[in-house]
Amino acid sequence: MLLFEEKLAVIEEFDELEKKEISLGRVNFHFEESLYDKKIVVYRLHPNGNGFVYGGEIDGIETDAKGMVNIKDYEADELRELIRASIDSLSLSPAEKDPVMEEWLNDADQALVLIREDDGFNVYADESLEGTFNTYQEAADFLNQEGFSRA
Repeated sequence: MLLFEEKLAVIEEFDELEKKEISLGRVNFHFEESLYDKKIVVYRLHPNGNGFVYGGEIDGIETDAKGMVNIKDYEADELRELIRASIDSLSLSPAEKDPVMEEWLNDADQALVLIREDDGFNVYADESLEGTFNTYQEAADFLNQEGFSRA
């Protein structure tokens, strides 16, 4: 297990993070460029070496109910990898994390394209926007109602 000072040195390698001292000698590190409401990457790093890193936007990582990963027993390389993944996950839009681009056809072989853009889903006929939807399911329902199915 790394000591507080060792963890602090690893975390301070990330120029994107801003250190914020909180109570009882603990520190948080904020990522102000986050595309999400979540800005705290390192949470309550304590002088005893315990602390948390936000992993709520990282696929395949086990977190608590708040999306945090306990880093008490992490080694330096593991900690670097987790912090980099956390920053990267807060730097990508939903469309960049989970891109969608699907062609849908009707019985007359007309094609529409469903694309995830920003925080929503758009349907295009060539370059003309046919509709904008909040969720994939809303867009798919629209396409089905118009007689289209995924190609």
